[in-house]
Amino acid sequence: MTITSDFAELLRLIGERSTAFRAAVASAPDLDVPVPSCPEWTLFELVRHLGSGDGFWAAIVGAGPAEAPPAEAVAARAAVAAPRERDALVAWLEESTGQLLGALREAGPERGCWTWWGASQSPRSSGAVARHRVQETSVHLYDVQLALGAPRPLPAEVALDGVEEFLTTCCATTSPWPHKPTAFDFHAAEGRSWRLTVDGGGARAARVQAPDDGAGAAVHGTAGELVLYLYDRLPAESMRMDGDAGLFDLLRAWEPEA
Repeated sequence: MTITSDFAELLRLIGERSTAFRAAVASAPDLDVPVPSCPEWTLFELVRHLGSGDGFWAAIVGAGPAEAPPAEAVAARAAVAAPRERDALVAWLEESTGQLLGALREAGPERGCWTWWGASQSPRSSGAVARHRVQETSVHLYDVQLALGAPRPLPAEVALDGVEEFLTTCCATTSPWPHKPTAFDFHAAEGRSWRLTVDGGGARAARVQAPDDGAGAAVHGTAGELVLYLYDRLPAESMRMDGDAGLFDLLRAWEPEA
């Protein structure tokens, strides 16, 4: 998926995943259901998190190019008061998602804006924000489903882009890797693979061909399983791994400065 050519599809997926999220919330026995994949959060707190995030990014995209998020957007997110009554809460979330989609449509895919990812391989643009929000909404939909005892696989179209989006946005950096240079491979059962190379120049992600012996460690699964593993929703023990699995512990513990 490319940001420019598939921007409309990204917006469609945000809307679709958010609609499914709201439907799941509406079906929950109550809003105090604990969310196992988000420790110490209830369903209400998860809804508030997603809705406040939609509103926050709507303000970020609307502000355009900036070196920092607008102070009013930060203050509004910190002070957000989501309604406690279920119907009102679902309506509030729908309105928040509508604000995000409206801001993205007005901006288009290439407008610059502040993002928390700086020296990564993802652009600091409204298109990249849309791409990331697809993933965040999809993973949080999984969280709701898990809390209700009925988790469902991520759609393949979401998950295949999700692995690459996570690696290029959340992992890629120019900050030096503090250990021996190596590479991590991520192999999706759907036939797509990616390599994250780490060394003194930072971390860089790229698609690769069939598995080979060039990586220090590799993880295999469906694209959806890989996304959930990357977002700490699935434990390493549930994945098939090759090579030195301990390298993944180093990767997870790494906190780059850039």
